[in-house]
Amino acid sequence: MSEFKEKKIKLVVKSSKCSHYKVGDEIYINGSIVDKEKSDEICLTALTAIYPFIYAARKHVTIEQMGFSEMCFQCPDIDEMVEFKIIQYD
Repeated sequence: MSEFKEKKIKLVVKSSKCSHYKVGDEIYINGSIVDKEKSDEICLTALTAIYPFIYAARKHVTIEQMGFSEMCFQCPDIDEMVEFKIIQYD
């Protein structure tokens, strides 16, 4: 029996009105660990808001299974909106 291997996750900033992020910034997640060496800024408000989708993506849940046409999610800080795309990779 093979061992279940989680997907690695890359968050890419699609749009931003926040001073912490610019379009194209990336955050790399391997399991439950953020790769600080490879990642740009890491905002806990944004990560906390979209973490349920990050977790699902780690466990191989597809965008279709989540009920979305695209895996993009927004930080809830309305005045400084940031939209992230979640990318699964091995």
